[in-house]
Amino acid sequence: MVTKLVIDTDPGVDDAFAIALAALSEDVELLGVTTVFGNVGLDNTTRNARRVLALCKRGDVPVAEGAARPLVHPHPHRARYVHGVDGLSGRSAALPEPERPVERGGAVRLLARLLEDSDDPVTIVPVGPLTNIATLLAARPDLHHKIERVVIMGGALLHGNTSAAAEFNIWSDPEAAQRVLGGGEVPCVLVPMDLTYRCAVDRAWLDALAASGPVGAALTALTPDYLAHYRKALGWDGMVLHDAVAVAEAISPGILRTEAVPVAVETSFGPARGATLVDQRRPELRADTEVPETGAPVSVAVDTDVDALRTFFAERLTLS
Repeated sequence: MVTKLVIDTDPGVDDAFAIALAALSEDVELLGVTTVFGNVGLDNTTRNARRVLALCKRGDVPVAEGAARPLVHPHPHRARYVHGVDGLSGRSAALPEPERPVERGGAVRLLARLLEDSDDPVTIVPVGPLTNIATLLAARPDLHHKIERVVIMGGALLHGNTSAAAEFNIWSDPEAAQRVLGGGEVPCVLVPMDLTYRCAVDRAWLDALAASGPVGAALTALTPDYLAHYRKALGWDGMVLHDAVAVAEAISPGILRTEAVPVAVETSFGPARGATLVDQRRPELRADTEVPETGAPVSVAVDTDVDALRTFFAERLTLS
């Protein structure tokens, strides 16, 4: 069975692995890639996405440029301290130059066209701030039925990475995240960093990928700044492929175990701004309380077979 995918992304090292995972998977029809501000500015995220597709010899995949700033508040955060000045540890220029030009009309127009043209429902995988997806859902409610699922890398159940409460993608545009997650208009899967951290890969896994062929070698060459950050974050020599975990669930539904719970996003300007409020109380308790449920039902990823997931990544990224 072939899965029709669109990836919305802000590359970013883990985004590069996620794009390659979809681009190299034979059971995926990668319809398009849209870009958004995030780990670095929009010029770099767009350039990086196009170069990763060129590395995977996927010049057939259209790329469109999306939002350069959040929906409401104009000062986006950057994550150069994690991904390097260009988003790929300063190594983006080592990737091949893309031949296909950026699509005219922008990300939302491309997303709408791909949905309109598809005979089957499409899975959208946002692995950056949710600005483009919120705009699409607001502008084209007539296309909601064409969306199979929105599989989101973002959020945190216990603690954040950008603030004590908030994960980077959700924190970068909380209003957009609340529009997507809290709207209840399309089926959403949330893949939080609590789970993605548990799926981190070590130096031996990366060395094996580097030795597997030109794509694996090129991807691992993008990781020095990212690895340096995660050595501190993890306390051992490895890194977290956050966005690839979400793409794996999009490709192979059920590879992550999910629980359907209400989710809302904190949009105030207090210290919890950008936090994902996941109501994990038992349904019977939620029904008994006088305090109403907060948020729409979302399938939140809570567990996986970590070794099997790492094998899934390795097998598909070494097909080249």
